[in-house]
Amino acid sequence: MIDDRRFADLVAEARTRIPRYTPEWTDVNDNEPGMAVVQLMAWMSELLIARLGRVPQLNYLKFLELLGVELTPARPARTELTFPVLPGATSPTVIVPLHTQVSAEAPDGGPAVIFETERALVALAARLDAVQVDQGRQIVDVSPANAELQAGFLPFGATARTGNALLLGFDSPLEFPSVPIDLTLWVGQARQRAPLYVDSPLVGAPPATLAWEYWNGKDWYPLDTLSDETAAFTRSGHILIGAAPRGGLQRATLGQFPKPRYWLRARLAAGGYVQAPRLLALRTNTVPALAASSVDAEVVGRSNGLPDQVFQLAQRPVLAGTLALTVDEGDGPKPWVEVADFFGSGRDDPHYVLNRSTGEIRFNGTAGRIPVANPSRVANIVAQRYRVGGGAAGNVAAGAIDTLRGHLPGIDAARVGNLFAAYGGADEESLDAARLRAAGALKSRERAVTREDFELHAIKVGGVARARALPLYHPAFPAVAVPGAVSVLVVPQASDPLRPLDDPAPQPTEGLLRQVCAELDARRLATTELYVIAPSYRLLRLSATLTVSADADLAAVKQTALLTLRRYFHPLIGGEDCTLTRDGSGWPFGGDIHYSRVVQRLLLPGVNSVDDLLFELDRVSYPPCSNVSLDGTALLRLEDDSLDLRLDYEVEP
Repeated sequence: MIDDRRFADLVAEARTRIPRYTPEWTDVNDNEPGMAVVQLMAWMSELLIARLGRVPQLNYLKFLELLGVELTPARPARTELTFPVLPGATSPTVIVPLHTQVSAEAPDGGPAVIFETERALVALAARLDAVQVDQGRQIVDVSPANAELQAGFLPFGATARTGNALLLGFDSPLEFPSVPIDLTLWVGQARQRAPLYVDSPLVGAPPATLAWEYWNGKDWYPLDTLSDETAAFTRSGHILIGAAPRGGLQRATLGQFPKPRYWLRARLAAGGYVQAPRLLALRTNTVPALAASSVDAEVVGRSNGLPDQVFQLAQRPVLAGTLALTVDEGDGPKPWVEVADFFGSGRDDPHYVLNRSTGEIRFNGTAGRIPVANPSRVANIVAQRYRVGGGAAGNVAAGAIDTLRGHLPGIDAARVGNLFAAYGGADEESLDAARLRAAGALKSRERAVTREDFELHAIKVGGVARARALPLYHPAFPAVAVPGAVSVLVVPQASDPLRPLDDPAPQPTEGLLRQVCAELDARRLATTELYVIAPSYRLLRLSATLTVSADADLAAVKQTALLTLRRYFHPLIGGEDCTLTRDGSGWPFGGDIHYSRVVQRLLLPGVNSVDDLLFELDRVSYPPCSNVSLDGTALLRLEDDSLDLRLDYEVEP
């Protein structure tokens, strides 16, 4: 409904405005003639509102467009793809071209999801298999931790003193190539139970200075750092190191490895860390990829010279900024410019408007010119290149992107894959979601000032299911109200939307946190210190005895009870509005557990009574018949092994 006010609401609103606009009107009872006019107008307004509320969805979309609110197109997922080189390669490097495609099976069993590399890659045949930490007095081998992706490792040790170094050993029978080296790092949590957070602004001075060097057989020699997205190992990203001189790297035996290898190192040259950085993994031959596919040289159509022409692209949705459209008006193909609308276009401007969701290309004729008809061409409008993709199906699990489309000589196709899960994919926004967003968007004016503003803009990012803004909350000082600090908790969408219960405690990836941070950073006040953090979960264990009717199916009752509790406490579909047939809005942040409400949930068909209901939160037991208070903004994690339900048949008299 555009407006859900009824007759009584309109009359009440008019009655409250009378003293403000006509203070001399003091008798506002129903028997007053003026009130009869008010009631007549309210009755007519209710009919008009009801009529407008029944307009088609297309009209509703147009109303939203007049307010500047449009449906958000589908957004593609992002990930990092690794391209190992075949053992026994005869060349020290293999080139992986731009837009190389690798596919993954869709989680819902639909068409395969295609990922394309975002830049070309020079893959090294030399295999990074030795990772050591030089702590001055000793060298520690952390190669197993780098390979297992479990707890990670400390690249400069627990103290991260100046002079400590991370040693990288490359195994290859070939000469080490004189090419820039692209290293990809994934940063882990500094503390075991601390939430991963991202401070803003995103780009700041790194806390330390790293010196990259290579071993020439006798000594360490410096290498240039061409770019460092990681800010000295404090965030995930790529580090591009300059090429060493040809023949500069020489095999040597260093540290714990008896076999000679080529060695690079990152030495902590200056500065320091508040907390020693922790790396989950470090890889070579890895490149960013997007869940998209490219379309080249597609014939769009032929202009007839008439105004208001619309042409249709063959594939959709189109990614923003990827369409390169040319029009041949008799003097060869010329590029035309995509604009958001024609309001700023002149009559002779070569402009067009693209609907990314439907793939429609529109030419106006009054604002923005119409392509001249070219009888010498069968089709004079050509999409030289564009990319299509997007959707939540792209948020695939780690290792799922494993099918190389086409053949790359020298690349081990069986080992191509993504080390960590893809993130950021989202389906096209629904009309109902746009209705809910419209009011908030008009209120916030694309700024993030209030708590609702931060939550609204965080949920707009693809892959975010829930968000909670915490004013005056700093992750490093949780017990102190810090002026100017705002932390935003982010709960991601389920990895499998059809089976959300498979993940009782969804955690956002670091990439998703950074996307939310970038979205909010552009809208925050200059004085706001912004943090985007992952939610914390508290382990809930529950035990109860259910007395069921003598004719009840014991197995069916227990299965239904377990499913009811799993849904009730789930962070995405739980809460008081959750039922077995309808998803809820998720367990509230910091929501208390009420004994009586859990009992009500367990009084299922066939259950006569609930006995011995006990709660245990983070291994702390609570007395019988007591509520459980969740301090702060934590959520609950209720796993299958934390449910202990015992069923007894009721003895008939």
